Amino acid sequence: MASEPWDAAILVTVVLPAEYAIDPTGVGRVLGLTEMGEIKRELAEEAEADRLLDEQRALERSSSVFDAVFGLLVGTAHAQEAPEAWRDEVTFTLEPGATAEIKMTMEAGNVVDYAWTATGGRVNFDLHAHSGGDSVNYERGAGQTSGEGSIEAPFAGDHGWFWRNRDSTPITMTIQLRGEYSAVVETY
Repeated sequence: MASEPWDAAILVTVVLPAEYAIDPTGVGRVLGLTEMGEIKRELAEEAEADRLLDEQRALERSSSVFDAVFGLLVGTAHAQEAPEAWRDEVTFTLEPGATAEIKMTMEAGNVVDYAWTATGGRVNFDLHAHSGGDSVNYERGAGQTSGEGSIEAPFAGDHGWFWRNRDSTPITMTIQLRGEYSAVVETY
């Protein structure tokens, strides 16, 4: 019975911060235990998002014939337009569990169009920017195989993606870019 107060102290200062990222005393953050719990929670959220994506993909496969016919018709309509050629294409392999960053150096107000594909698996990504005290999150995705769009830089700095391969096979990433940027910065 004499150890019950110590049990409660250990629960509040060690177990909760390390397992659940709950830190009522602040001791867990000082000891670095809360961060471990936060990472564990993020990994669990990513795994759940991947599971939900797998369920969604199973439903999407059932309508793949319709998608193929519709894509052919839409592709024919778009083929009549002549888009500006891609300025840069970046290709790299993302090993299982690996991460990479690809960013464009942009001035405030610059616009960049992009298209990317993940061949051989699915990736998680975070399209964002940060410079000095400014930051912006454009888009996040989990278990994706492609994406396209454009971004307009609200401030000068490096704008781009953080990629993570959560699959068990290597993935070939291809990113196509065009627009207003001065450099492409690659970090593997």
